[in-house]
Amino acid sequence: MTHDVSPAVPSAAGRSSTGRLIGLDLARGLAILGMFAAHVGPEPSVGGPLGWVMEVARGRSSALFAVLAGFTLVLLTGRPQPRTGRAGRQAAGRVLIRAAILIVLGYVLTALDTPVDVILAQFGLLFVLALPLYRLRAATLAVIAASTALVMPQVLYLLRAAVEGGSWADAVIAHDPLAWITGSDGIIELLITGPYPVLTWLPFIIAGMALAKLDLTRRGVPARLAVLGGALAVLGYGGSWLALHLVPGAQAGVNAATDTGAAASAWWSDAVGEDPTAGIPAWLLVAAPHSQTTWSILGNTGVALAGLAACLIATDRSARLQWLAAPVIAVGSISLTAYVGHIVAIKALGTDDLPAFAALPVLLGFAAVAMLLALAWTRVFRRGPLEYMLHAATTTPARLIN
Repeated sequence: MTHDVSPAVPSAAGRSSTGRLIGLDLARGLAILGMFAAHVGPEPSVGGPLGWVMEVARGRSSALFAVLAGFTLVLLTGRPQPRTGRAGRQAAGRVLIRAAILIVLGYVLTALDTPVDVILAQFGLLFVLALPLYRLRAATLAVIAASTALVMPQVLYLLRAAVEGGSWADAVIAHDPLAWITGSDGIIELLITGPYPVLTWLPFIIAGMALAKLDLTRRGVPARLAVLGGALAVLGYGGSWLALHLVPGAQAGVNAATDTGAAASAWWSDAVGEDPTAGIPAWLLVAAPHSQTTWSILGNTGVALAGLAACLIATDRSARLQWLAAPVIAVGSISLTAYVGHIVAIKALGTDDLPAFAALPVLLGFAAVAMLLALAWTRVFRRGPLEYMLHAATTTPARLIN
């Protein structure tokens, strides 16, 4: 979620006083605020510029967060050079402990029964699955990320069809300790049937790991990253648009399956909804942010990379922008606390029961409170409250590893 270094204090070089790339914190802060927008903000159906911003925030904010989580995994295990020997084993131990804590925390937040689909448990499992890759080079990780983006959505499609068409999943759930403890569908839900299936979110984590292997302070690297991100976004969303318009019956099939009549915008908009059932081949042509297709992964990864590149370039070139963005940067530096805090606030305030006209004031209130509290906290403390707890819980036990 966030890495264990000091929070950012803006500087003219685009780094904090501790050498931290504050562009990463800016991107992470924007991802957090984007998730606020998706969870408590107005519906995109309000239209106009506000509706467009709300639409952009949906799905793409969590994808950016996932890419940054992959970056964090490499930071924990050694950057620029991966840790080896005892230090490497201790770093791996820290990651595994962190993963376990995130899984538990994810299910605790889910038990609050808010409208939010909590992603922390999936992040925990993703850390476990991606950990063996941490020593690989950027190019190798990029190839793996691209391969999983191409293959995993099709695998997920077949597995969801198998879950719908057979009783084997019920048998797995019946013998799954995680399902017993949490009252969920356990590992089947985490991997296949949940709102953030690990199979199709793994490419984001691995892409973030590849990104962390690059020297982002090197001249020209952020610009090339922006170009790559733009190309992936065009490939993902543009490819979906072409497929939906050129493949006979594609839009009609998506409309019939979802009963939304929104197939014409399914190449970029969440208005089409999530995959309602398995066995609809036309769904694989959609690029809606939560559609779990190859097109959506490519498009969302492109937006994440371009957005991160923009944050890196902006904070490197403009000290004034660093100062203006300081509240957002502060939110990004305590992202786990901010994420958990907003879910607890949603439960405590009952924002899901408020009328539609209250959504924008609520969103602005959430953003303002988060930025003010984060800014005040990071002026005094090195880490956020939950970041301190996570650091202590992972560092001390890991030191016992030989």
